[in-house]
Amino acid sequence: MSEAGGIEVTLAVGQNKYLSAVPTAAGPPRDQEMHAILEIGVTHTGAGPLPGRPGGSGAALAEVLIIDTSRSMLHPDTKLRAAKDATVAAVRLLPDRTAFAVLSGRFDATVVHPAPGAEAMAVADPRQREAAEYAVRVLDADGGTAIGTWLDLARRLLNGQDAPIKHVLLLTDGRNEHDDRAAMRLDTALDACDGRFICDAWGIGDGWDADVLLRIARRLHGRAAAVRHESELPAAYEELVNGLLGTAVPELRIRLVPTPGTVIRQVKQVVPAEQELLTVSTGSGERGAEYVTRGWGDEVRHYQVVLTADPSGRDLGEDLQLAAVELLVPDFGRTVGLPAPQPVLVHWTDNPADASRQHPGVRRHQLYEQSGAAVARAYRAWLRGVDGRTEADAELGRAWALARELDDPQLLRALRQITDEGQEPGGRVGVRDGLKDVDWQHLILSSAMTTPPDPAAAAQQPPAGPDTPGASGEGGEELVECPDCKWLGPAGSLYCGGDCGRRLGESV
Repeated sequence: MSEAGGIEVTLAVGQNKYLSAVPTAAGPPRDQEMHAILEIGVTHTGAGPLPGRPGGSGAALAEVLIIDTSRSMLHPDTKLRAAKDATVAAVRLLPDRTAFAVLSGRFDATVVHPAPGAEAMAVADPRQREAAEYAVRVLDADGGTAIGTWLDLARRLLNGQDAPIKHVLLLTDGRNEHDDRAAMRLDTALDACDGRFICDAWGIGDGWDADVLLRIARRLHGRAAAVRHESELPAAYEELVNGLLGTAVPELRIRLVPTPGTVIRQVKQVVPAEQELLTVSTGSGERGAEYVTRGWGDEVRHYQVVLTADPSGRDLGEDLQLAAVELLVPDFGRTVGLPAPQPVLVHWTDNPADASRQHPGVRRHQLYEQSGAAVARAYRAWLRGVDGRTEADAELGRAWALARELDDPQLLRALRQITDEGQEPGGRVGVRDGLKDVDWQHLILSSAMTTPPDPAAAAQQPPAGPDTPGASGEGGEELVECPDCKWLGPAGSLYCGGDCGRRLGESV
């Protein structure tokens, strides 16, 4: 541990280790999928700000602030004023020696500070912060929206920085409507920027697109968010920048080493939001794969690992290792306590009941995926107007059932914003009259955020598993089975929470 404090990283592997080794009707058993949840936590105890890189800016953070200054930011002009206030609030929080730049985004991107047309970054001190504030205050808005160009300029600016944390904070009120005419399209920019910096993407006003914000945040290891009222933005920016300054670990790598015959199929973050992780080169020539995660404060995240293995010729009735999980932290000038490697196990069994159980974290992520899909279908149906109203109501009912099963207060609150009833089990669910498109965009963002299962609830999982007929739910309440897809959920559910989403009736 460092003398100034300590950073501890923890790792727990959650799984149902039992997989079926029973031959199928078509022949011998095929490769089986093992799903495991990695619960990774970082605890930071009084170690102070992160050290900067020797020979660099001397600060831990290099920050680029992007303001959408397209013409739509003037309708109403309170959006532009709020964007300026928030950007100024963020600049004021930057510690001395922090490399930073402010960009204006339209059809193209322009450096507002340190100097128009420059491709360099300022170094924060009282004079630079004051100059940046003036440059932001005099900004006007005109032109269109081409976000890929904005991100590419941020990439070029940050390329010359060696701070442990490189971060972009992007604010837009638009839908990237001029992507086809941009100097660099968004998909191309995301390819170029992936792995170069973290980007948080924010929406303001009533014209932004949740799918665009989520695509940026998922690809660039950040988070997507939006404010309902412009006046909320400065406080939100202050909270975000303070969180960045409290970063404990700038980068943490998950290393998976499979045993012979095991194949890594997928690794993705599932809490606090879904994010696919791609392998990075280890440069060692050793067997295994590494996955990069970035920007850790005091927090816990969950990752889902999917492995496949063939049970043929394997012993039954004993635990075998499918892979080893190890956490690595590159040197950034601070001592970090890392956990010992943990195994992902398999126990080949001929008992179908054992193999049918799901780990609560795996099941929970499936419910979130189904809920997000139901919200997306409801939105598409709502866009069809009267012709889609019945379908939108039905899909919202399914999302309600899933949110109640997840017991996610944030998602339930978001659903209440767009439904006229349905707060209680047994109530009719319907789309509220007078909704605006932005109301749906907020719901789409909310449905992309996830929370871990309650440990107390997980401990009460019925032995038969969630897919076994006749089981009881948490606390012993009666469960009901959907006649179509065999989903099992709380008695009284109006809609199936499984793949079919059918209406189960007013009482079941």
